[in-house]
Amino acid sequence: MNTRRDSFTYLDANASEPLRPEALAAMVSAAEVVGNPSSVHRAGRAARAVLETAREDLATLFGVSAENCVLTSGGTEANVLAITGQAQGRRVLVGATEHDAVRGAARADVVPVRPDGVLDRAALERMLAADGAAPALVCVMLANNETGVINPVRDIAALCHAHGALVHVDAVQAAGRIPFAIGELGADSIAISGHKFGGPKGAGALLLAGDRFHALAPLLAGGGQEQGRRGGTPALPAIAGMAAAAKVAAGDMAQQAERLGAWRDRIETAALSAGARVCGGTAPRLANTTSLVLSGRRAQTQLIALDMAGYCVSAGSACSSGKVTRSHVLDAMGFGEDAGCAIRVSLPWSAAQSQVDGFIAAYDAMAGRLPALQAGAA
Repeated sequence: MNTRRDSFTYLDANASEPLRPEALAAMVSAAEVVGNPSSVHRAGRAARAVLETAREDLATLFGVSAENCVLTSGGTEANVLAITGQAQGRRVLVGATEHDAVRGAARADVVPVRPDGVLDRAALERMLAADGAAPALVCVMLANNETGVINPVRDIAALCHAHGALVHVDAVQAAGRIPFAIGELGADSIAISGHKFGGPKGAGALLLAGDRFHALAPLLAGGGQEQGRRGGTPALPAIAGMAAAAKVAAGDMAQQAERLGAWRDRIETAALSAGARVCGGTAPRLANTTSLVLSGRRAQTQLIALDMAGYCVSAGSACSSGKVTRSHVLDAMGFGEDAGCAIRVSLPWSAAQSQVDGFIAAYDAMAGRLPALQAGAA
């Protein structure tokens, strides 16, 4: 347990991973490049070289051509650009546990999930095959940000394509943690975000399959950057840092999965002994992520207790202006009132054994005293 009031242990990687040293070095180097990548003089060409090298590195890692790697400000912009650009004349189907960036991008019909958090493919097939229904755009996340549950996207995409549907994949939490390429998944588009795998905040990418998306309508019209698909001067240091982080994450992915997965399992074993439940524990999950329910104890109370003990965790998505709200993900999985009693622990690439041991002790102490503090007020 942390004893210094000014020290803390960060276990909220799904909100944002710690910056990797290689990403910081790339950012500093790119920040020293004075030119605008759109300028034709030598300073502009130097900046363009940094930009295109980063784009090519990302495209290679995720299996797309460089021209089909659209650089954005992050995962939200990439998701919204993909959905608005491909939803023309199509109905939109969205998984019940999708991130709010996807759920809020278009008017959509919701596809239920099974109790383990995996998309209900039988329900999806019924919706795709409905009489008189227009072709669909199906939005499905590769890995859930709250539970870490991994969807069988390849099978889902094959089903969708058999019904003439397009498939957009929010891979923001999966990138850098599990290996994938757009062709292997069968997706039509994929969104990623740099700060989820150790890059800086403020950079992401929309990855596109094939050659039919060259005319993708931009959200931000402007000077014709990104082949007219995303206007505005690119954030060169953030983009360079994102590409550097992606390369490092890809190189140590297997080792990190083995290491963090073992520690996650230890946390879950201890939490179960303390009376918790693991959300989505029977489904394939990200190695670094666990969602723990303590029935009858509000998530906010748990977060405060753990924060006071020096541990930074969360109640799920970090995109609600700091609010702790009941999880729509756990609601969709059938947790009822307990959807407001879950915390998420997501281990960062930089986690240490001692930090995991300390958290287990802090969680056990919290679970043991909160019932008396709550006095049935959940």
